[in-house]
Amino acid sequence: MADDAVLASCRAEIDALDAELIRILARRLEVVDRVVALKKANNIPALLQDRVEEVVAHVREEAVSCGAPPDLAEKLYRHLIAWTIDYEEAKLGGGMP
Repeated sequence: MADDAVLASCRAEIDALDAELIRILARRLEVVDRVVALKKANNIPALLQDRVEEVVAHVREEAVSCGAPPDLAEKLYRHLIAWTIDYEEAKLGGGMP
């Protein structure tokens, strides 16, 4: 029974961390919207491959310094970046809604 309580406590902690991640994603998207406005005003494309690689390298370094698996960080961020590029392209008038 004690193991059940510990497991429930761990799950509650994970749920709280997940909620925090979602709040951070929402804040990140607010910044992305500001970036889109700048890109639109300056005719800059959504995909800037050099910037993608810069972000991924930074995320990998941050993961290592925090003791997180850098491969996991890279995989998550490449997915996040791909979604963000699609979102930006839609906002810039050329992609998904």
